[in-house]
Amino acid sequence: MHMADAMISPAVGATMYVASGLVAAYAIRKIRKEEDFKKKIPTMGVMGAFVFATQMINFTIPGTGSSGHLCGGMLLSSILGPFAGFLSMIGVLLIQCLFFADGGLLALGANVWNMAFYGCFIGSLIWKFVTKKGMTKGRIILASLVGCILTLQLGAFSVTLETLASGITELPFGTFVATMQPIHLVIGLIEGFITATVLCFIYEARPEMLWNGTVKIEKQGKFSYKKTIAILACLFIIIGGGVSLFASSNPDGLEWSIEQITGDTEVEARDNSAYETAEEIQSKTSFLPDYTFKDNESTTIGTSVSGIVGCAITVVFLMTIGYIIKIKRKKGNTVNG
Repeated sequence: MHMADAMISPAVGATMYVASGLVAAYAIRKIRKEEDFKKKIPTMGVMGAFVFATQMINFTIPGTGSSGHLCGGMLLSSILGPFAGFLSMIGVLLIQCLFFADGGLLALGANVWNMAFYGCFIGSLIWKFVTKKGMTKGRIILASLVGCILTLQLGAFSVTLETLASGITELPFGTFVATMQPIHLVIGLIEGFITATVLCFIYEARPEMLWNGTVKIEKQGKFSYKKTIAILACLFIIIGGGVSLFASSNPDGLEWSIEQITGDTEVEARDNSAYETAEEIQSKTSFLPDYTFKDNESTTIGTSVSGIVGCAITVVFLMTIGYIIKIKRKKGNTVNG
């Protein structure tokens, strides 16, 4: 559901940057008050990389000619909570945008709102409500399905509202809604099952890694924390470096919806210096655009390299951000003391 710059006006893009930035600032403030945040830092890196890798896997939606991929907000918030989950999603989307030209730079604020805000904040509310009487596999599956379906529906609807506000006349609002919502309903259902599978594994392996609000988890895990993290790290390397080669080549739900209306998967950008500037910046920062080498040779190797490099950058970036927040929190406590 990564929006390209052509789908959004500079004014709407700036507005979404402000909205997402304010939420990010609020999340950082809340994280600095979390007593157990230090324990979450390695998990932020590993799960952020896991989401990066899984977003490279587009799965085919049978009978449609479309595909979908995991958004990951619900998954991250169910493990890290809404605030650390939101910051982790921002890290993933920022790295995809700058280094892999996945999603427009002008549209980054909108993409953060559509994919991270709903997934992490609305998703965490659903997770907390469903599991408030205790965690079981059944409740984990239910929360994952309801959460992913609802948050993707909200994200897809936000895309249509943002294009409406941007005056993208090629995408009439009513028609765009009528194509976006059904395809993302199916994508949300599939993401729900994928999310449930990962969360059920963590529930069995190390249940205290799951975010539980005030719910006490009685279940004993089968693996140590380090072993669970190592397994998840191996998974994102395998997914990003290998499984990504088998991703569907069909347009994703957003591109497919645009194609149903315009006959093309992309909207033509308007003549505006803001678009040119954003494109110029991305062309300089993206060393593996579209997850392959710039010379467009060795596509297979380029995809594998992109998956592994992207996961590595995500781990380092998110853990660095986590430790910076931790240091700032410690300095703040020292000053207050």
